[in-house]
Amino acid sequence: MAGEKSFKYVIVGGGVSAGYAAREFAKQGVQPGELAIISKEAVAPYERPALSKAYLFPEGAARLPGFHVCVGSGGEKLLPEWYTEKGIELILNTEIVKADLASKSLTSAAGDTFKYKILIIATGSTVLKLTDFKVEGADAKNILYLREIDDADQLVEAIKAKKNGKAVVVGGGYIGLELSAVLKINNFDVKMVYPEPWCMPRLFTADIAAFYEGYYEKKGVGIIKGTVASGFTKNDNGEVKEVKLKDGRVLEADIVVVGVGARPLTNLFKGQVEEDKGGIKTDAFFKTSVPDVYAVGDVATFPMKMYGDIRRVEHVDHSRKSAEQAVKAIFASEQGKDIEPYDYLPYFYSRSFDLSWQFYGDNVGDAVIFGDHDPASAKAKFGSYWIKDGKVVGAFLEGGAPEENQAIAKVARGQPAATSLDALAKEGLEFASKI
Repeated sequence: MAGEKSFKYVIVGGGVSAGYAAREFAKQGVQPGELAIISKEAVAPYERPALSKAYLFPEGAARLPGFHVCVGSGGEKLLPEWYTEKGIELILNTEIVKADLASKSLTSAAGDTFKYKILIIATGSTVLKLTDFKVEGADAKNILYLREIDDADQLVEAIKAKKNGKAVVVGGGYIGLELSAVLKINNFDVKMVYPEPWCMPRLFTADIAAFYEGYYEKKGVGIIKGTVASGFTKNDNGEVKEVKLKDGRVLEADIVVVGVGARPLTNLFKGQVEEDKGGIKTDAFFKTSVPDVYAVGDVATFPMKMYGDIRRVEHVDHSRKSAEQAVKAIFASEQGKDIEPYDYLPYFYSRSFDLSWQFYGDNVGDAVIFGDHDPASAKAKFGSYWIKDGKVVGAFLEGGAPEENQAIAKVARGQPAATSLDALAKEGLEFASKI
């Protein structure tokens, strides 16, 4: 029987943003029965980055409940019981298929209706699939993607089933780099394929990328650049057998993992809310163009105060912080108070093998590299600064200690003057520690 439920606050989506929003609701004194989280996943909100890292380790792998939010940022672990104790309704395995913002109602695939007074859209992103691009044979078994815990479980099973086999990783971004590393740690023969001239092209300069590509090759990961997967062949069981590349090469594969990007899940709200840059347009409090509707995380296009423009940011740090800001804004407006507008410093990071990098700020202007960026070094440690209009606007560091990472964050936030690229290259981290 289809039913109807009403709540004061509803969060649609059950990812990182939803979990951090729930914690902030509790902090702000939400009353039992006022808040519901509606998630298509089967589990309470968890720290998604674990899926491409420790979840796939051959030994000592991370498993739930170990990485529920908010452990990824050093916070308390919110187990399913926590939501019950707080009187927050966690509605799992429930996909919303229709949203009517005018009548403030949501409809699930099962036909249930959920009414709200205030809505937070936290639907996140979905992965782009090769089947979306009609790639021949892309429906073969063991062509895998990674976004949710179900995807990670499929990958874990495939790694076991094809023990010590051959893996081809399609894509040279975060997922490509992190999964190539973890497959290698699982003793697979790994090849990475991507069309760009170097890995992580949206962030890395050629110099930075050369280090990671060299390091991966030293670890035995084969790198094939400047071409794409144009088709797949299958064996008699319908499992992937070969990857056909556009340049004519053919690679054997027991597993293919694809990381070619994601798109924000905004389709439920098309035509009902203002959009910009592929996301839902918000103000500095994550309010949308529709009263009582907020949007956070991957789906929000928001004002970037530091740079005087608007952006959409796909990263866990912003998922956490935007969710907290929206909830603070909801309570402030109920109490007739003001809060500070969102003032986000872009922050990206990744970990793979023994490597760990952090980036803060904006990667525009001229870049300079400093430190030891030789992939053959026993313990390479290097960084980059980006200089625009005589100011340092971005900073990157591989292998930094916590205080050094804090120092480069301070540089990106403060945008100190710098005229000479050569002087910056020589000074390196010293420049940051003086700020």
